[in-house]
Amino acid sequence: MSSGMRASLLVELFTEELPPKALQRLGEAFKDQVASGLIRAQLMDRGELRFVRVFATPRRLAVLIRDVLDKGEDRVEPRKLMPSKVAYGADGKPTGPLMKRLEKEGASTSQLERRNEGSTEYVYLNQTLPGVTLATGLRLALDDAIAKLPIPKVMSYQLADGATTVQFVRPVHGLVALHGDKVVEISLLGLKAGRITHGHRFQGVKDIPVATADAYEEALAAHGKVIASFDDRRDEIKRQLAACASAAAASLGSEPDYEALLDEVTALVEYPTVYAGEFDAAFLAVPQECLVLTMRANQKYFPLFGAAGRLTNRFLIVSNMQLENPKNIIEGNQRVIRPRLEDARFFYNQDRKSRLEERVPQLAKVVYHNQLGNQLERVERIQLLTGNIARGIGADPMLAERAAWLAKADLLTNMVGEFPELQGVMGRYYALHDGEPKEVADAIEQHYRPRFAGDALPEGGVACAVALADKLDALAGLFGIGQQPSGDKDPFGLRRAAVGLIRILVERSYPLALNDLVNAAFAGYAGRVRQAHTDVGMFIFDRFAGYLKDRGYSTLEVDAVLSLNPIRLDLVPSQLQAVREFLALPEAASLAAANKRVANILRQAAAKGESFVNADVQGLREPAERALFDALGQASRAAKLLFKRGDFTGYLKTFAVLKSPVDAFFDSVMVMAEDPELRRNRLALLADLRAEMNRVADISKLAV
Repeated sequence: MSSGMRASLLVELFTEELPPKALQRLGEAFKDQVASGLIRAQLMDRGELRFVRVFATPRRLAVLIRDVLDKGEDRVEPRKLMPSKVAYGADGKPTGPLMKRLEKEGASTSQLERRNEGSTEYVYLNQTLPGVTLATGLRLALDDAIAKLPIPKVMSYQLADGATTVQFVRPVHGLVALHGDKVVEISLLGLKAGRITHGHRFQGVKDIPVATADAYEEALAAHGKVIASFDDRRDEIKRQLAACASAAAASLGSEPDYEALLDEVTALVEYPTVYAGEFDAAFLAVPQECLVLTMRANQKYFPLFGAAGRLTNRFLIVSNMQLENPKNIIEGNQRVIRPRLEDARFFYNQDRKSRLEERVPQLAKVVYHNQLGNQLERVERIQLLTGNIARGIGADPMLAERAAWLAKADLLTNMVGEFPELQGVMGRYYALHDGEPKEVADAIEQHYRPRFAGDALPEGGVACAVALADKLDALAGLFGIGQQPSGDKDPFGLRRAAVGLIRILVERSYPLALNDLVNAAFAGYAGRVRQAHTDVGMFIFDRFAGYLKDRGYSTLEVDAVLSLNPIRLDLVPSQLQAVREFLALPEAASLAAANKRVANILRQAAAKGESFVNADVQGLREPAERALFDALGQASRAAKLLFKRGDFTGYLKTFAVLKSPVDAFFDSVMVMAEDPELRRNRLALLADLRAEMNRVADISKLAV
């Protein structure tokens, strides 16, 4: 790079309140785009990316980059002028057209260079272009960054002149751009860059002059009551929450359950302080899921839990104000939460006045999908499919069908209408209140599982039967009307449904044939949708391959097993383990290569119209082919017994003895013999070999 002055660069956009759920992504994108623009302008080294810092608060996006140049490196850029035969005469001297062009460009012959391109030689002019100044490069980088920010919704607003309209996620009121201790002379969004930033809205200094780029973060913390770093602010909130929970001898619950809320409150405050509040313990009679969701989703509070994960009547508030006496903040939040909890209690009490089974007929008024009918029709399909599945896995079909019949009834309750996230959860509470069997109530809640990667599976056969039926009905119906996922789009969560289906079948070891399940799901639609059985099967197998690779199996191993389109997914892990142990055998490589050779021979023979139906392998005469025939027969008899017992490892290892006879066969036998009968017999022997060895996996796929 050039020897221009290096210093840290700070850029800050001071804005009105940014959308909290997008703040972290906005900050990271702003950092990445600004840095990328400076690299393109040759104002910073790519290696400095790891030292770039991003700052994101409710009212600012900023980035600090060290070792940025004030001017990029001058560069030589060759430009094609004309063919050499036009530029120079027979005497080798420059022609008039060349000299006129050089005069126009303000260049001399010393800057010329000849280059061959194919059979033609051209004259190039090597021009030295001055490096980009920081002001120019930064302005271009910022323009590009603003255009590419993942803005949820762009806002148009007028500048102070009352005539100019600009666009950003929120109105921008301040621009800081410092290179070391010097202001970078740029303008953006109608603002001229300076060195004045602004502190906390209520507790910090309003206008804070920043002496140098590196002094920005410290100046905001010391004078502005602002923790500028999103990550540092998040860590501080987490530390205070843990301390307050510990002081109350309580916990915050499972971390994955409140991580999203932690990110959101981090984006809502600049100088966080945690206070503790409480509510009337009488509200604890309402199911705790309702209260927790009310506090987290509506009020951004952190509920506290006692022993065994039971909700207490205490909660934590993350405030943007640090006060010696926070009484007003605490009491104000306690007043605000009461009507929310009253609503939850009212919904809960009202919902229990009607039994779930009384709501089921009303599902006929709820559209599932405009091409797939209403929710009642869906429930009827799921109930029928659930019964079939329950019988296949040894679960009580009566309980399973009852659970399926009631599974969607809570969609019509007040509580689920207010909090859709509670569907299934409230159904369980209401089913228990109605006196339904516990297996039925649990299945109503658990049939939505797994809701996300790593989520728990349904417990017990009744719940699993309903869960499988629910997912299969969605896959069949939506594929049947052409609504399968496309690219990153999966509005109906069909990828999640397929993975859930796979996990239940495999991890619960259910002996169900996938094709039977898919056929039964489509049968429920009675011809109302396109028969997309194959598409659904392929979609599930694609997800299955990813699932298996996530569990540590190699692409080679997975392809070898799944290429056979196994009917029972629950057996596949055992088959993969068998393949892995087979690969560890010294004979594995040779047998895999032989299988690949056999597959190629049979494929080429089929392409030529060769047929070995009714072949007489007993008519084989050569010692090598007789030896292979005898060894294959002996190994196959032993292997079949092992296969029936599910000993797939033993099955594959049985064929290790074939290495020598297979090698001897290919060394001394010409498969495609002139004699048609002999050729047919030898092809039949190879077909038998391939069929017998590849019941667990396609061994030829293991050849490398």
